[in-house]
Amino acid sequence: MTVVRRVFSVFPALSRLLPSSGRCSNRFTTAADLEELITPPVQINYTKLLINGQFVDAASGEVIAHVAEGDAEDVNRAVAAARRAFDEGPWPRMTAYERSKILLRFADMVEKNIKEIAALETWNSGKPYEQAAKIELPMFVRLFRYYAGWADKIHGLTIPADGPYHVQTLHEAIGVAGQIIPWNFPLLMFAWKVCPALACGNTIVLKTAEQTPLTALCVAILFHEAGLPEGVLNIISGYGPSAGAALASHMDVDKLAFTGSTDTGKIVLELAGRSNLKAVTLELGGKSPFIVCKDANVNRAVQLAHFALFFNQGQCCCAGSRTYVHEHIYEEFVEKARLRAMRRVVGDPFKRGVEQGPQIDSEQFEKVLKYIKSGIVSGATLECGGGRFGSKGYFVQPTVFSNVEDDMLIAKDEIFGPVQSILKFKDIDDVIKRANNTQYGLAAGVFTKDVNTANRLSRALRVGTVWVNCFDVFDAAIPFGGYKMSGMGREKGIYSLYNYLQVKAVVTHLNKVR
Repeated sequence: MTVVRRVFSVFPALSRLLPSSGRCSNRFTTAADLEELITPPVQINYTKLLINGQFVDAASGEVIAHVAEGDAEDVNRAVAAARRAFDEGPWPRMTAYERSKILLRFADMVEKNIKEIAALETWNSGKPYEQAAKIELPMFVRLFRYYAGWADKIHGLTIPADGPYHVQTLHEAIGVAGQIIPWNFPLLMFAWKVCPALACGNTIVLKTAEQTPLTALCVAILFHEAGLPEGVLNIISGYGPSAGAALASHMDVDKLAFTGSTDTGKIVLELAGRSNLKAVTLELGGKSPFIVCKDANVNRAVQLAHFALFFNQGQCCCAGSRTYVHEHIYEEFVEKARLRAMRRVVGDPFKRGVEQGPQIDSEQFEKVLKYIKSGIVSGATLECGGGRFGSKGYFVQPTVFSNVEDDMLIAKDEIFGPVQSILKFKDIDDVIKRANNTQYGLAAGVFTKDVNTANRLSRALRVGTVWVNCFDVFDAAIPFGGYKMSGMGREKGIYSLYNYLQVKAVVTHLNKVR
């Protein structure tokens, strides 16, 4: 239990769902500071585990804050509820159209309460309120509507076969899905996992990150009001070594989906394999190259590269954290990148115009500062930033390094913070080789006016997504996932449906064939 309940604001549609209790202080701002955006302040109350449609206390563990810590026994209870809901409950037996209507009703309810839920997401993670309200929550709603549309369009095929046989395939729900989501985009990762699993008719046990459990628990209430049957969606808050490991190794979980670091992904895959060989998809770390070619419009490229790296406090697995710039425009680019970083607005995430809030916690804060120190020691040029912002909280100055070499830690490791590393390259062959020389293969950015250069780089880069003259475009229909040690499987779009379906062949002998 690491998250303390904080004051936030609730709009009328949700106020009845949040019983009042004593207020407590928070680490970002006061209720008075929120009046410009959200009113009036009330108390967060969804802090228990969600099992079989009920909020319940954890079976064991000392409550040191206000969020229940689930462990193996709680995972067992949640999996049992999900198994009953799948084997005996109405959800897999509903028509696909009925499931679709529940998903749509849920999306409508979230949309009506975007401001309130966005405020809770800012309390949850420290991200700017405007980012949560204007970007992430609309995307969350869009994802549920997208998969609601897929629910009644999942079907098999008829297949011609040699001989007197009628052959058809059935696409069936896989069963109980275990899902483990990270802390950097709590609600979006909830949607990426939950949407396709429910559209296919599965039941779920979802473990939130221990740093950010609040919003998943909150929106689950709306889901049940929308008509989701008990036991279909169960939510466990807890730590990886206890709750996460129990879920990954559970013999009655049929499918596991994990988003997080590559090191943890290896552990999750091993646990799943040692138990019941459950199907596993992994969306893991990255060290994405952002390639600025010789013909690029430097001003536009600087803005896009800045967004690619600094968005969400740099806490993005696909962040463009290796900025390769052609040597002919390198000096101009570095100077403009420095000036842009120095203009970045850091501070209270509830205030209008703030671009960057705090890092998620002290551990991540110290990790980022350690990498900045490493960059200085290794000989990279610190153009700006390099330390703590302010005297309170986990704020890091927007930091830019130039003259970065490929063998430096800041160019190899996933920092997950607001640290831009700018490297110089000579030609396309040079940058392709260097960009691919990494264990990761999640995403890449290419900035050029030449369609031939864009096509060549798009095909040569060993990554799951290439953004050309754009970055971080996450439409609901666009698949996302990595090559190499950035994971296996794909999220979003039609491809994620395959993660939650099994294919059954049905062969029927025909007595007479026309």
